[in-house]
Amino acid sequence: MSDVDQPYDEDGEGGEDEGWPCYLSPEVEALFQDPAATGAIFSAIVSATVRINATRGLVPGSTASERWPQQRRIALGPGGSLGVAEYVIVADAPEPHCVITRVQLY
Repeated sequence: MSDVDQPYDEDGEGGEDEGWPCYLSPEVEALFQDPAATGAIFSAIVSATVRINATRGLVPGSTASERWPQQRRIALGPGGSLGVAEYVIVADAPEPHCVITRVQLY
């Protein structure tokens, strides 16, 4: 069973209180370099990476695909006002991690 199936333990009582790295896809990295990207967008994506890291991808309020539960979506900005970030939980890798694969801005 992968860690994706395990609920997030906020207290770290399970002995694994470290988060997993959260990487950005080349597409999301390009968004960071776009001069049109506002500080709010930048902050929302950085905030998402921190939450994904801290929870090992199981961010409260994130939604998962029924067919592929490792793929998740998280709202960006207050109440999702900026858009949605899609990410993948790679729990079965030798070094578990998450990758933000796409950001859809509104």
